[in-house]
Amino acid sequence: MTATCPGLRPAGTPPQNVAPTARPVARAVPGPRTPPGEETCAGWYERVLGWTVLDPAPGRLATGTRFDVLELPSDAGAALLRRPVPTGPVALAGCRMHFLVAAGGAEELDGLLDWLEWGGVALDLVALGTGGRISAPAPPGTSLGKSPRGAAVWLRPPEQGCEALLPALPGPGRVGGPARGPDLVRLVAAAATECHRARLRRRTPLRETAGQRFS
Repeated sequence: MTATCPGLRPAGTPPQNVAPTARPVARAVPGPRTPPGEETCAGWYERVLGWTVLDPAPGRLATGTRFDVLELPSDAGAALLRRPVPTGPVALAGCRMHFLVAAGGAEELDGLLDWLEWGGVALDLVALGTGGRISAPAPPGTSLGKSPRGAAVWLRPPEQGCEALLPALPGPGRVGGPARGPDLVRLVAAAATECHRARLRRRTPLRETAGQRFS
């Protein structure tokens, strides 16, 4: 046994009642901050919907892959929304309104208009399919106080998996039932009617003014 002298400590034994040497604390350095508007828009579309936002400023959504778009004047679109016609997501961009339909629906527009006896009528109703782009509306709940005038907004926002329920032509893969999406034929028929009515309304005030001028 090794003798221990009072006041001495064996080698390798830490001294008692001595505060340990303070070590410097490493602080995490925050990463660069992403502009809130840009991150929110692109992140929301990619995270919630799985849609890729093109041209970050301003954001654009490509048509022809996940969805196509029926584009019409905003006054005709507002009248269409008041009808009891089921639709998919709907966005407003300035004086134009965008109705999302199933991918491939843009190719059917001309044929449907002819079949509905609207062929050759100036309706200002167009379809955007492969190669087209629309402005990416701000995600639902985003403050629009700093958005430029006429910036795109959702009137009926999309939800996760909404592509399966977009308006489309009836077919073998679209059986009846509660999960069936809106009928593209019915939507196009209503849109054509409202586009025609809106065009007539725009012309009516001019006729009335001309009549009053020469009365």
